[in-house]
Amino acid sequence: MSDDAIKDTLRLMPYAFYSITSRHGDEVNAMVANWLTQVSFEPRQVVLGLQKTSLSHSLIVGSKVFTVNIFHKADVELMKPFTKGRAKNPEKMVSAQYTAAPITGCPILAGAAAYFECRVVNTVDSGGDHEIIVGEVVGAGVLKPGSVNDSVTLLDLGWSYAG
Repeated sequence: MSDDAIKDTLRLMPYAFYSITSRHGDEVNAMVANWLTQVSFEPRQVVLGLQKTSLSHSLIVGSKVFTVNIFHKADVELMKPFTKGRAKNPEKMVSAQYTAAPITGCPILAGAAAYFECRVVNTVDSGGDHEIIVGEVVGAGVLKPGSVNDSVTLLDLGWSYAG
């Protein structure tokens, strides 16, 4: 525990761990994120909290599309190349293996258990360092059978991105 009760409390929230892929024109990117949740059944929508200064933010805002790649715990090592931003790992997409998603053209990363494609329907300035991206799910695919219990979480990695 620290002297910051809010930080300590926010770190108790469980988070999944995803790879968000984006494209705008010929440029593609992959990053990891955990601030993602479904917010509507009809239409099916998710919200993504995305740092305003990230490359992925500029690609997603520019193209109005993104894809969420879900990995199994057994394949977590396949996500790790995307944990560093382009500034620290400028060549990460050169060696990345992926195929283009059928609707959005965003990367579906090799080894992903499942993916879903989104079209941006709204962005909301949170007033903080992240922007809220609302995406309508327009396509999806299960590539490896499994259950929600197989999906990677921050808890599995012993990491925290909260507080």
